[in-house]
Amino acid sequence: MLLKGAKDQELIQDGANEARRVANNFANVSAEGLKYLSANGGLQALSTLFHHVVAILHTPSFAEENAAALRQDWPRVPLPAERERLIASAALGKQITALLDTESAVPGVTSGTIRPELKVIAAASRVGGGQLDAGAGHFDVTARWGISGKRGVTMPSTCRLTERDYTREERAALAKGATALKLDESTLLACLGDSTCDVFLNDTAYWRNVPAKVWAYTLGGYQVIKKWLSYREKALLGRALTIDEVTEVTHVARPIAALLLMQPALDANYRAVKEAVYPWPQHLNATR
Repeated sequence: MLLKGAKDQELIQDGANEARRVANNFANVSAEGLKYLSANGGLQALSTLFHHVVAILHTPSFAEENAAALRQDWPRVPLPAERERLIASAALGKQITALLDTESAVPGVTSGTIRPELKVIAAASRVGGGQLDAGAGHFDVTARWGISGKRGVTMPSTCRLTERDYTREERAALAKGATALKLDESTLLACLGDSTCDVFLNDTAYWRNVPAKVWAYTLGGYQVIKKWLSYREKALLGRALTIDEVTEVTHVARPIAALLLMQPALDANYRAVKEAVYPWPQHLNATR
């Protein structure tokens, strides 16, 4: 067929680009994997499958059962036989990716009406009460979170952290959140930790109520909040924090808490997936 004009050429080019995109998306998918995707919506199912994998890899019981494989970066993620379970699992994965995306606001977590159990977490506060004042040095990070090591490499230091019990008001907020999440309070505390921390910028300012497991949360082998603070020490940064940077710690701590509070739902999802697993061919299992 002869092309009649630039518009026809543009359409052909768009088709070629789409073909390349499809090929790239499926480039690392095995024949059996393609069969599974085909049965669950084709190309559109690739995103669903990705978010299912995210959900499973963030499941505590999966991590415990597959610790050795995870240490070798070779975990086996079970695929649900039923499409409805795949979609339900992917929905959890989408929530996780939203919580891990620091560039996007999450309603109820970092924007809008904040959930009650999260609203009391990591609030920027002043020792003894009152307002924080940037002009008075309250945003200076001087609690020795980081020091300059050899060749200027930032190293963690002694820092200032106070571990304590939750206050009555904090427990009330956690209990209210537990009810909304259909969790009992003991389960919620198992997710967040039985104690909490006050994390200090300096002698005057601190982030109040950072639950123990939120504080200990790691990504890539590093404690997220502690690592962030080590690079913001005034002696290294050369300035005080901005109000946005002070708020950033709050906006990191709350999504981590929300992620930890997903653990019961993730464990339940994993159990449901294991009850009806896609029958992967035995000869393929034997070769891996």
